[in-house]
Amino acid sequence: MPVGRKACEAISRYIENERSRLVRRRTGSEIFLSARGGKLTTTRIWQIVKTCGRRSGLEVNIYPHLLRHSFATHLLGNGADLRIIQEMLGHADISTTQIYTHVDQQRLKAVHHKFHPRA
Repeated sequence: MPVGRKACEAISRYIENERSRLVRRRTGSEIFLSARGGKLTTTRIWQIVKTCGRRSGLEVNIYPHLLRHSFATHLLGNGADLRIIQEMLGHADISTTQIYTHVDQQRLKAVHHKFHPRA
């Protein structure tokens, strides 16, 4: 999975400055920890994503899978190879990844209909 420079820098700062304060005797090797030093649960990640969405002023329902879907759709819309997207998402079957081509085709049709003079 490609990770940008800014994300790598933020993770490094977190590990150096924050994670060490959260570590407890029973803490595992997880990078991101809860306030009590344990691993983040799926439910807690949902809560964090929803809170960040609200704080950023987004009025739509934000959840982790939506971010994953947006990531894949964005990659495809900008020319990424479907097999690469499949690998990044961890899909065993390419047919699962092909769902994103349908979304992209619908977006293209909507843009065409909106801007083409004879649409």
